[in-house]
Amino acid sequence: MSQESNEQSLWYTENLDVGQIFCPTKQKNGMHLKNTQEYKKGEYIYLPGEAADSIYFISSGRVKVGHYAKSGKEITKAILDEGELLGELATTSHDEKRRDFAQAMSNTTLCIMTREEMNEMMREHSGFSTFLMKIFASRILKMEKRLESLVFKDSRTRIVEFLLELVEDKGERVGYEWVVRKFLTHQEIANLTATSRQTVTTVLNDLKSEDILTFDRRRLLIRDLDRLKAETAEQE
Repeated sequence: MSQESNEQSLWYTENLDVGQIFCPTKQKNGMHLKNTQEYKKGEYIYLPGEAADSIYFISSGRVKVGHYAKSGKEITKAILDEGELLGELATTSHDEKRRDFAQAMSNTTLCIMTREEMNEMMREHSGFSTFLMKIFASRILKMEKRLESLVFKDSRTRIVEFLLELVEDKGERVGYEWVVRKFLTHQEIANLTATSRQTVTTVLNDLKSEDILTFDRRRLLIRDLDRLKAETAEQE
C-alpha cells in the first residue's frame, strides 16, 4: 500500500481530516484545543504510571513507544511517525494509568487533545469514532501478528516480515521499486523483532547482496518485492 493511499483510507475518514482536528489551523467556534508541544530528541513524552488523560497526534518527528521489563530491559512496541497517534489508552477509561513509555526519537512536535476534548469531538464528528476504531483494530491485528511471528518464526523471517510491513504501511512506489524513507537503525529493527543488531545487519546485507534491496540511514529501497515476499513462503 502506498503512503498516499494509506493516508486516504485512514486519516480521511468519511471526509474527515483527522490531522486538522488535532492540529487545527484556527479555532472552531471559539473552542480551545490542547496546545501543541515540542519535545527534543531523547525526551520522554510520558512514562509508566502517569495518568492516561491525553491523546497525541504527531505533527512532525518520530516517537518510540515501549515498556521496561523488571530486569530493566527495554521492549520496543512501536515506532510512530508524522501523522500517527499515540496515547490512545486515554479513550478507554477515566482511571487508567500509562503502562508504556513514549520517547521522542528526533525533535518532535505533538498536538495534544485531552479526554474531554476528544469526547466532544466524537459527539461532533461521527467519523472520528470510526477513525479511532480503525486505529485500535489495526494495532491489535499488528500485535497479534507480531506475537505469532515471535512464537513460530525464526529470526530471519521475523526481520523480513517486518520489512514487508514497513513497505505496506509507509512504502512509496517508484517505478518497479518501493522506497521507505526515514529508515530505522539496525538496533531499532532488532528491538522491534526480538532479534539482535548483528542478526539484522547480517540479514540486510544478505538481501542486499542478492539485489533484493538496498539501504542507508535515510531510506530503504526494495528492488524486488516479489522476491522479498518469497523469503517468508517456507515459514507459512
